[in-house]
Amino acid sequence: MRLRGCRPRAAPASSAGAGDARLLAPPGRNPFVHELRLSALQKAQVALMTLTLFPVRLLVAAAMMLLAWPLALVASLGSAEKEPEQPLALWRKVVDFLLKAIMRTMWFAGGFHRVAVKGRQALPTEAAILTLAPHSSYFDAIPVTMTMSSIVMKAESRDIPIWGTLIRYIRPVFVSRSDQDSRRKTVEEIKRRAQSNGKWPQIMIFPEGTCTNRTCLITFKPGAFIPGAPVQPVVLRYPNKLVSCVFLGLEILWLTLCQFHNQVEIEFLPVYSPSEEEKRNPALYASNVRRVMAEALGVSVTDYTFEDCQLALAEGQLRLPADTCLLEFARLVRGLGLKPEKLEKDLDRYSESARKKGGEKMGVAEFATSLEVPVSDLLEDMFSLFDESGSGQVDLRECVVALSVVCRPARTLDTIQLAFKMYGAQEDGSVGEGDLSCILKTALGVAELTVTDLFRAIDQEEKGKITFADFHRFAEMYPDFAEEYLYPDQTHFESCAETPPALIPNGFCADFSPENSDAGRKPVRKKLD
Repeated sequence: MRLRGCRPRAAPASSAGAGDARLLAPPGRNPFVHELRLSALQKAQVALMTLTLFPVRLLVAAAMMLLAWPLALVASLGSAEKEPEQPLALWRKVVDFLLKAIMRTMWFAGGFHRVAVKGRQALPTEAAILTLAPHSSYFDAIPVTMTMSSIVMKAESRDIPIWGTLIRYIRPVFVSRSDQDSRRKTVEEIKRRAQSNGKWPQIMIFPEGTCTNRTCLITFKPGAFIPGAPVQPVVLRYPNKLVSCVFLGLEILWLTLCQFHNQVEIEFLPVYSPSEEEKRNPALYASNVRRVMAEALGVSVTDYTFEDCQLALAEGQLRLPADTCLLEFARLVRGLGLKPEKLEKDLDRYSESARKKGGEKMGVAEFATSLEVPVSDLLEDMFSLFDESGSGQVDLRECVVALSVVCRPARTLDTIQLAFKMYGAQEDGSVGEGDLSCILKTALGVAELTVTDLFRAIDQEEKGKITFADFHRFAEMYPDFAEEYLYPDQTHFESCAETPPALIPNGFCADFSPENSDAGRKPVRKKLD
């Protein structure tokens, strides 16, 4: 697969004067993976800091949280549903000032000696909601502690010792996974606070819904924009020499605290007031705010979503590389209205049709007929992913393999077995090195892949062909075969590919957009590097 010939797409423009259409272009790398390479000097620095500065910083951070706890406990007594008193009592103003000072001391001890703030934070009466992006790490909590704005949190967070008390102080909006009606209630609560004329603290929301590597802005979820109230966009930058403030791993926390000096920039952009059309269409409102924030950051926007993060992080024996085309393929699948649940049921039918063709190429019209969708710009973009040579002809088997990965990303061996049925010889279902290369290239979404060493390791009898039984047996004996045979240059010692260990929508909570329920969804676990 190759990102070739995908036409740029026009982003929706607000009727309130956005005028020129903006172009959406898929990023050149996976926005859900961050590769961190350390030089020998940097490794020595990290080792030194680990033994000296790192433990001191941890102790200071723990001390600051313990110091803040009694203040937050006293200030958070009473009903959390009760509207805050206006104006604030003098003692509450003092507590608020002390907590901000304590939290700033904690970040200073962690190496964030200077937090650059650009622009002016709007008053609650001007914008009740602050939308922050990009969301990439624990350290995105810095603007929360600086402003003491409310956030949207998982209900379970309030029961965490010490941390739960600090959270309750900022009067968050809690979301409960066990309550089927929680998402609707959350949106209603945000609406209520947004229409309180500044009586409630502002709410900070990360509309991307998950962490990215800051190379682009992915699709914003509409939850923050459903109330139709003005929002203030806030962009975050980490202009550090060693880009380690990315993603939510303990390893990244450790590496960041091992840097002597860390930088963060917080820029408050002008308040964005929605047009009547945007009030009626939260998705349009979200898209236009995202465009404004992307321009301020100087990055592209992409139609990748929270769901694509699940694909990128799905547990399986084939780790998707940073330059995979499968995220773009998944976006096009959604754009064509193809539902993964239905596609998974139809995979056997698709694979049987592709097997009968036996590698016979087809044009775009026949390709559309096979997928039971009309010819369109989106379909032609999908077609071009498989038309690497530009001949106008593709092999349906490659598309079926890609569909299998998108529908069941964690079930690597099921996809490989399906591919062997399509590519295998009729007499014994075996494939040669060329077919294995085609299967794995498509399953990984890459244009080039060397499989010679892997094929030879499986084909120990040197028959020049292997069956799925051979592949399955080898995969069970060497479950990390991909790391050794397909990614030999990406060892743990040379690079560190960081991914979020868990999907954390809206920065700190479960996604509260009412149309995107993930009830029953299996948790996505961190993939081994």
